[in-house]
Amino acid sequence: MFERLGHFTYRHRRPVAVAWLLLFLVSLPVLPRVPGALALGGFSSPNIESERALAVLARQIPSYSPSSVIVIFQSARLAVTDPAFVSQAGSAIQDVVTMPQVTGVIPFTANPEQVATDGHTAYTVINLNQAPEVAQQLVDPMKRRLRPTTLTVSIAGAPAFYADIEYVTEQDLRRAEIVALPFALVALVLVFGSLATAGVPLVVGGISVSGVLGAIFLLAHVMDLSIFVLNLATLLGLGLAIDYSLFMTSRFKEELQRGVSVETAVATTVATAGRAVFFSGITVLIGLSGLIVFDFMFLRSVGVAGILVVSFALAGALTLLPATLGLIGHRVNALAIFRRVEGPGAFWHWLSSRVMAHPWLVLIPVVAFIGLLGIPFTQVNLSSPDATILPRSTPSRQAFDVLSARFGAGSISPLIVAVQSSGPINSPQNVAELYRYTRTIAADPAVWRIDSIVTVDPRLALAQYQQLYADPSRIGDPFIAPLYAQLTGSHATAIYVYTQALPGSDEAKQILAQVRATNPGPGLTVQVGGGTAEIVDVVQAMYADFPLAIGIIVAATYLILLIQFRSLLLPLKAVVMNTLSIVASYGALVFIFQQGHFSRLLNFAPMGYVEASLPVVMFCLLFGVSMDYEVFLLSRMREVWDQTGDNRLAVATGLARSGRIVTGAALILFLVSASFVTADVVLIKALGVGIAVAVALDATVIRALLVPATMRLLGSWNWWAPRAVARALPSRQPGD
Repeated sequence: MFERLGHFTYRHRRPVAVAWLLLFLVSLPVLPRVPGALALGGFSSPNIESERALAVLARQIPSYSPSSVIVIFQSARLAVTDPAFVSQAGSAIQDVVTMPQVTGVIPFTANPEQVATDGHTAYTVINLNQAPEVAQQLVDPMKRRLRPTTLTVSIAGAPAFYADIEYVTEQDLRRAEIVALPFALVALVLVFGSLATAGVPLVVGGISVSGVLGAIFLLAHVMDLSIFVLNLATLLGLGLAIDYSLFMTSRFKEELQRGVSVETAVATTVATAGRAVFFSGITVLIGLSGLIVFDFMFLRSVGVAGILVVSFALAGALTLLPATLGLIGHRVNALAIFRRVEGPGAFWHWLSSRVMAHPWLVLIPVVAFIGLLGIPFTQVNLSSPDATILPRSTPSRQAFDVLSARFGAGSISPLIVAVQSSGPINSPQNVAELYRYTRTIAADPAVWRIDSIVTVDPRLALAQYQQLYADPSRIGDPFIAPLYAQLTGSHATAIYVYTQALPGSDEAKQILAQVRATNPGPGLTVQVGGGTAEIVDVVQAMYADFPLAIGIIVAATYLILLIQFRSLLLPLKAVVMNTLSIVASYGALVFIFQQGHFSRLLNFAPMGYVEASLPVVMFCLLFGVSMDYEVFLLSRMREVWDQTGDNRLAVATGLARSGRIVTGAALILFLVSASFVTADVVLIKALGVGIAVAVALDATVIRALLVPATMRLLGSWNWWAPRAVARALPSRQPGD
């Protein structure tokens, strides 16, 4: 089948190349519009308790606002109590509060808790009728509507955070592309020694990535896709397309050196290297498909985008690349920088022979070294992202830092308790239960403030609250009336519990557990949301699904490799090898981004945690990508084994013929991944570093040392399969 595909693409090389060129030209106009079609957020799920709590409030309370922006006012000269400060603060937002999306305003003059202890900082809350992901589009219009004053005015809150995330992510992508492409070209020239040969993978990669982005743009109109898939599409799309092109172009040059015709060289390349590329691509696709089982839009988006990326990379490698090679023919070595002789490499043959001569002396220290790299992961602290993943130069991050410094870390991320009642929430009995419930929570010394309808004034007793809320329409107090409307519906009310602890801290998680364990009283049920609740719920839900994803990926990958290599042990060994590099990259994530090592060098502020989705994404991505190199190596080894039946010769020759290419492919993917170290969003930076570490280890220590050592120890068992299994597998025909 693959040989026939090679003949077909050669004989129709011009129409195939023109079809891909047309796809590229059609994609170009939509590329600038791709970011605008993608969604923000996606790190949560509607099925976790923290999200259900917010859904209850949105459904039950007519005046509930799903999001808000916080306008911060500061002055070095004026005190908050100064009439000029109050007047200018009100004037600054006068045009903002008239926007139709604004549902309410809580000025700092109405709530003393919104005034900092320094006496020179205060904030006003502006409630909106849109979710944060949508409301981010209002941030720039709000900033333009702010009237000039002598006060320093800044905007914080989830909408502002999402607005900056979209902008910074686009900037990160452009910067990474500028950095990655020149380095990739240099690496290709070093591998091939020719500008013409080096240009082929870049052309195939560029056209494939443009097609992927065009497909993402179209798909984003029928389903939500996270904006972070932009980075994945570029990183993975370029890396895979170049990897596959590198492997096949090298085989094409090798075939030409044997003196065969260009058509025969193309057909043989597709039948051998193309077949290996197909199966390695399927393993990557399987790994990324595992993300679809998660109930989180961000992870599903990466899975869907990953499937598109692999599909385009494979299609390009099996059609566009053979057609291009057919058009270039013997000119593939044109514009040579230096002469590179294809064929077995002396260094790789020497290395594999030395390793196989002393397999245990290599195996034990290498495994110990990789295990040492993975040790930091035993101390991992998983959490969800907040404004700290943005650089300090962004406006929303600066505003976030002001709020944290002036009002405490917990003041901007309270626990949000949604209380539902079977009867009217304002009945005397329910008001009494709410009064008791809030006092029970407030008894915890870590809780410093509670906002609710039964804590608006410490001077009011229970009986006065019961009397006040007997008829909400007759509440005369100008502060309590709008507060009651914002916090309460007919059968539900919201309680905001503030602490001084960071949302992801152990202290905040303990308070959450206590609040959830506190009985609200007969007739009442509670669900708890907010920053801490979302962190806990997201991690629990995500890692409840993770074992299923791992099982699906490992089982499907094992089956694909069993079909490809017709061996029971080689797929199992490949799974173990991949796991080693992934564990080491996990350790690097904790060591660098949680513990903060190399933070100055990499230009980021230590997070104190690892973003919860990163290990999941990295496993699904790296499991497939690492398997690429294993498939490339073992395919050449299998060819020699089938010809000679000599295991040591198969390993040495296979590594000699493909070692340089695998290392070159890994170097390019390493450079593309490492280019994201320049990202300002810490999440993207961490993903780039994690992938770069895993790829570097995988292509050097693991493929160059562990693979030949383990294959020498297993001997002919590498290629063993029971007769019953062999008969059940699809037979391999010449040209398959």
